[in-house]
Amino acid sequence: MTTALARNQAARRRRVLDATLSLAVSGGFDAVQMRDVAQEADVALGTVYRYFSSKERLLLEANIEQINGLARRLEQRPPEGDSASERVKDVLRRANRTLLKRREVTTAMVRALASSPPSEADAVRQITVTMTGIITSAICPEPPADQDLVTARILQQVWLSALVGWVGGVDPAERVHEDLDLAVDALVLDGSVYSAVYGAV
Repeated sequence: MTTALARNQAARRRRVLDATLSLAVSGGFDAVQMRDVAQEADVALGTVYRYFSSKERLLLEANIEQINGLARRLEQRPPEGDSASERVKDVLRRANRTLLKRREVTTAMVRALASSPPSEADAVRQITVTMTGIITSAICPEPPADQDLVTARILQQVWLSALVGWVGGVDPAERVHEDLDLAVDALVLDGSVYSAVYGAV
């Protein structure tokens, strides 16, 4: 049974995360300062540190929420496509819709991933594990084969690199889609080809 204290704590944590995103929208990574987050969320600075050890942690947790939201949406409307590669492309394009709409927020999240200290490795790992599950489920609904896990890992590395190019102003948003489509075509095996190479469908 949820107590009033637990509800209040959850509400404060929610306000802190919402404040983090609000500041990131207006100014990206540099705008997310712990004192400013506390002021925006109308909580004490100590409360922010009670839930989140650093600005990187704040942004990583916001990233986790975003990916969990993607997972829920995919449960409601599964990835579309007659082949594994088509389904994976659909998943990645859905994920990119949110990322490419909010450049400053995405910039902040990418910088947090790149600069987070080892103490935040559990949050980075959670992001990776959840996204790996999303990608491998699109490849095949069965428990993932080793090759599926490798494919998901490489696709995430390509994805992060493509986002770095975009947020850094080097590449247009379309390049993110193009790089991912090329990577999916190169890495994701479909149907009979997968069966012939790995002995499983």
